Amino acid sequence: METKSTTMRIKVILFIVTMLLLFLSILASLRVGAASIDFGTIFQSFFSDQTIKDFLIIQDLRLPRTLITIIIGASLAIAGAIMQAITLNQLASPQIFGVNAGASLVVVVGTIILPSISSSALVYFAFLGAVLGGSIVYYMASTGGGTSPIKLALAGITVHLFLSAIIEGLILFHEDSTESVLFWLAGAVDGANWGEVQVIWPWAITGIVIAILFARQLTILGLGDDMAKGLGQNVVVTRSLFSLLVVVLAGASVAVAGPIGFVGLIIPHIARKLVGIDYRVIIPFSGLLGALLLVSADVLSRFIAFPSESPVGIVTALIGAPYFLYLARKGGKKS
Repeated sequence: METKSTTMRIKVILFIVTMLLLFLSILASLRVGAASIDFGTIFQSFFSDQTIKDFLIIQDLRLPRTLITIIIGASLAIAGAIMQAITLNQLASPQIFGVNAGASLVVVVGTIILPSISSSALVYFAFLGAVLGGSIVYYMASTGGGTSPIKLALAGITVHLFLSAIIEGLILFHEDSTESVLFWLAGAVDGANWGEVQVIWPWAITGIVIAILFARQLTILGLGDDMAKGLGQNVVVTRSLFSLLVVVLAGASVAVAGPIGFVGLIIPHIARKLVGIDYRVIIPFSGLLGALLLVSADVLSRFIAFPSESPVGIVTALIGAPYFLYLARKGGKKS
């Protein structure tokens, strides 16, 4: 009983520390940039409608950018946690399983066919592409004697590279209509505006809330299909519904900010190491950690080519690629 109480206190402390770090990273995101703005001015900008330059920078540029980064970081981390639970594969993530590449391909095609398409409409293109990419990977990995963590990872990387090659070819032959897509494809949140916040937040919040409410089913599913069936769970329906959540969370994120990689791979592993295997805790904690990682990465990305902007996807790739190689060497074993 004492051990259980101690464990609970540790988890509460971890949540509090993570929220504090996220708050500090948000302050840094609002302060750091080509124009350095002091904290007093930042605070005043929330309560003023004056057309002062620093106030406008906070209200129209940095605040929506920070909110978008928080939403996307949480969405990708939770999507990764869900994928790892429903596939019983610790290498699963939206990027590794071709979800990001599939969404990116269809978004690029949509941009070429309909150059004036709105961000809200692109979300649906991203959803379609996410389903396409994930389905191709799973089909390839399941042929020839069933799936395994390494087979899924190899199939995912193959499909990712193949779809990325198609994207590059499309851009090469349609340079005029895809010029604005190049920066987006690296995974970028700079230039985010309130319109994009309005596009993504209903999808993201809906997906995150549903994931938290039904996290217990994920924990049961993580015990294996036989155990889940023995506990009365409809494995096929549960896995299908959570797969739909992955499409919603990852697809909406890609539509707004491009294919930001490795957040959905790294964060669930860190969450499990810190708070255990109960997805009722892992899901919300992954959301907080994902937001913290991406906001911090976005702040760091501003120094790469200062005072110019760099895609946040560069920083997540630098962090995530070595971690993926480490996991691959382990053979996708549970962390």
